[in-house]
Amino acid sequence: MFRKLKSRSGYFSKGEIMLWSISVLLITATFFLFDRENYLTLAASLVGVTALIFNAKGNPFGQFLMIVFSILYGVISFTFAYYGEMITYLGMTGPMAVFALISWLKNPYKGKKSEVEVNHLKARELAFLIMLTGVMTLIFYFILTAFHTANLLPSTLSVATSFLGVYFTFRRSAFFGIAYAANDVVLIILWTLAAFSDISYLSVIVCFMIFFVNDIYGFMSWSRMQQRQRMNG
Repeated sequence: MFRKLKSRSGYFSKGEIMLWSISVLLITATFFLFDRENYLTLAASLVGVTALIFNAKGNPFGQFLMIVFSILYGVISFTFAYYGEMITYLGMTGPMAVFALISWLKNPYKGKKSEVEVNHLKARELAFLIMLTGVMTLIFYFILTAFHTANLLPSTLSVATSFLGVYFTFRRSAFFGIAYAANDVVLIILWTLAAFSDISYLSVIVCFMIFFVNDIYGFMSWSRMQQRQRMNG
């Protein structure tokens, strides 16, 4: 699929194709080494990493794939009683991906449907976001406590970083990549704790390590995209 896009339009660079290919290879290899049973995990990982490469290009199709990933990941989280992750992705990340998809489709860069116009957030909005994130984190802490969520503190921190990620994504800010990279770190910790009980979750750990690299690339790509859009007006 990616090679066809490259050959026809030059849409993906060689580096992006390589990043996606290596990511898919590592995810698949890790799954067959440590899991071999939970194909839902494999499907979620492959959908997720594909979403990230499209998101890095500012392509709304990436947000559609994020909706699919959120549903799959929510189910996976339920199996290990990570109710915070389940609630976050099914109740926040997934629905916000729908709004982000609408926002990205409504704000194409110079009418180019495959590239969203990057937005620059003002200091006042960032201050409001910090306050809102604090309130959301506190509320979810008590909700997750009531659900007897496993590994409560990192689960609560995951809610905070996820909320920042979905907000920045909806608002078309390059910082969504940094927020999700921070979320990836938290999730690596969460699933490492889970792997002590079930080694098959090592495949999920590797998945989020790969997501971390892709999210950092996404931030770099959006930073370049923002600079290019400003120069071209």
